Amino acid sequence: MPVHPCSERIITQYSNKLAKLFGKSGDATGKLKVIFHDFPGGAEGFELMLRFCYNNGTADISPSNLLLSHCAAEYMEMNESVAGVSNLLKQTEKSLQEINYWSWSELLIALKQCQDSIDADCSVMLERCLDTVVGRLVLASEASPSPSTCSTDSFGVRYSCDSKSTESIKTSFSRSTWFDDLLFLNPLLVAMLVKSMFSHKLDHVVISKFLLYYQKAKLFTASAEEKCEIIEMVIDMHYYMDQSSISCKTLFGILRVTLSLSISKSSRNKLENMIGSHLDQATLDNLLIPSPNGISYLYDVNLVLRFLKAFLRQGNSLPTPIQMRKVARLIDLYLAEIAPDPCLKASKFLALVTALPDSARDSYDELYHAMDMYLEVHSQLSQEERVKICCSLNYEKLSSQACLHLSQNTKFPSKSAVQALSSQQSKLKNLLQVTPGSTPYNDSPCNSKGVAQKGKKDKTSEQLVLYADNHDLSADNEKLRAHLQGMQWRVMELEKICRKMQVQMTKMTKSKVSGNSYAKSLPKLCS
Repeated sequence: MPVHPCSERIITQYSNKLAKLFGKSGDATGKLKVIFHDFPGGAEGFELMLRFCYNNGTADISPSNLLLSHCAAEYMEMNESVAGVSNLLKQTEKSLQEINYWSWSELLIALKQCQDSIDADCSVMLERCLDTVVGRLVLASEASPSPSTCSTDSFGVRYSCDSKSTESIKTSFSRSTWFDDLLFLNPLLVAMLVKSMFSHKLDHVVISKFLLYYQKAKLFTASAEEKCEIIEMVIDMHYYMDQSSISCKTLFGILRVTLSLSISKSSRNKLENMIGSHLDQATLDNLLIPSPNGISYLYDVNLVLRFLKAFLRQGNSLPTPIQMRKVARLIDLYLAEIAPDPCLKASKFLALVTALPDSARDSYDELYHAMDMYLEVHSQLSQEERVKICCSLNYEKLSSQACLHLSQNTKFPSKSAVQALSSQQSKLKNLLQVTPGSTPYNDSPCNSKGVAQKGKKDKTSEQLVLYADNHDLSADNEKLRAHLQGMQWRVMELEKICRKMQVQMTKMTKSKVSGNSYAKSLPKLCS
């Protein structure tokens, strides 16, 4: 800009920067030209500075121009008073000190100014605006819901109002309204706002709802890059919240959005860890997430395995037994859902089966049914792979019905059927031994030492009798006796199957020498 000598005198008395420039130039012709390429606020900011100078050090500073005036004053080094008149920098700082008396709309205007001039040095003003906004929200959340007797515009309540106006703050601050009012903020400023909410102890449930509202509203018109930025901010802010204030449904909702986005690995890990800590609240539908491109199987098993890993390492504490049982039931349902997938590798299925400790399951029936389905669909599995899968069963935790089914199931290795029979016989034997009025169960043909001896004792083994008929039993004992008799008949059926298998094994020894040792060890397995 060309500077007239008269203008030079006026401006330089307020701006040390211009005084230094004109002093160095020594130009007395009045043709000195000064160009500012990076003046804060551009022409608008420069105009505010000139008005201050030509109005003899007075300026109409408002929330809408405070930031530009402050930045211009700093840039032009307007930090010295002239003829007793406060300099522009001091006047803007004084106006900023009155921020607590600004209305809600004035705060939003100033905040928008800070966002539009984010490249300028406005950190102090931005921090003051954010803290004041959050302070209003906290005050609203703590205010009494009593009817208002102070007539103020919505969001226009000033701290200088009397105590009655405080009562109106909560009704003035409609949650949906302030959610909408802050939608103009970019993800960077939202993150700063939320951190201020954390420091002011605002309810994390409210913060989470605001973030989800912001996410939903902004994603609709955002580009792919902007969507990633928004989602990463939402995940990062949730990661620092009290996890008990976040619902499992919320986290899976965020996850569904990320499936089509390339968010950072750090944010993805944070989200998966949060979901893992809430896995006991998840449903089967939550886990049925399609596999990413390039993976042949139907559902993303690797993702569920990562959830389980996060669930088992929840900070320094271990999951409670109740949580473990809930997750075990969930995983059993998930296994049954993915078992029919012909593309699912045995290694992935086995990894899910063995992910949880044995103590997590009270019953292995559901897991057995999932295995049965998987082996039926994947009939091409090798014997070694079948054995690895079946070794994960705890036969002691199988019901008698499941054991009976397994013993007749040709899809399972023969060793598994023998182990199931042995386990069931052992359980029945223990029940009979501890029941009053019952005889020890020692006549099972599986306890004899040879196939020939078993044939001689068939009738004896099938005549297990409970000597409780001659006693005066209570109602509970009657129920127990009926239950044991039912189990007796089931075991007798299992023993018949066991004998058939032993006969088949004996026939095999004629063609295979190795079959001899296996047939001799079979009675021991059944005992």
